[in-house]
Amino acid sequence: MIREKQQQTGPIIVDLTGPDGNAFALMGLANRLSKQLGFKSPTEEMMKGDYEHLLEVFDKNFGDFVILER
Repeated sequence: MIREKQQQTGPIIVDLTGPDGNAFALMGLANRLSKQLGFKSPTEEMMKGDYEHLLEVFDKNFGDFVILER
């Protein structure tokens, strides 16, 4: 089925088990969201630890706008 684009309402949902869940994709999303929201990107802090640390920092900064699903 093909449908017209619909405006997304509500939070962004990221499937961490898919390609959007890799570290580089999440840092790219963090950069884009930071620009849109007008604050400094947390990517430097995200890179200071392992993948779980990256997720924690991402969730701390964007948890109101993005749902991370495992």
